[in-house]
Amino acid sequence: MTTGPMIVRVWRYRVDAPQRAEFERRYGADGDWAQLFRLADGYLGTQLLRDPLAPGTYLTLDRWRSDSDFQAFQADHGAQYAALDRACDALTREETDLGQYEDTGGA
Repeated sequence: MTTGPMIVRVWRYRVDAPQRAEFERRYGADGDWAQLFRLADGYLGTQLLRDPLAPGTYLTLDRWRSDSDFQAFQADHGAQYAALDRACDALTREETDLGQYEDTGGA
């Protein structure tokens, strides 16, 4: 059983023009990252956002039922996560972990 509010893991990426189509494919809602996260209980989905005013700037929002679900995913699939991270490293110029946020439950 998991406890606590839904969480959202947020990352910002800067991607050069030649890599953008591949980046969007791999990081989108049905991309490689989402497919890996779907192996775990508690994964609720990924959203990829593109900044229209800053070409090549993206945010990913990975939603989890709880922090304990995300931690269990890391424990069970950490090696696969690291391998995919290495495989995607060349797609980004910059990658920033903006942190983990809790759903306030508000409307």
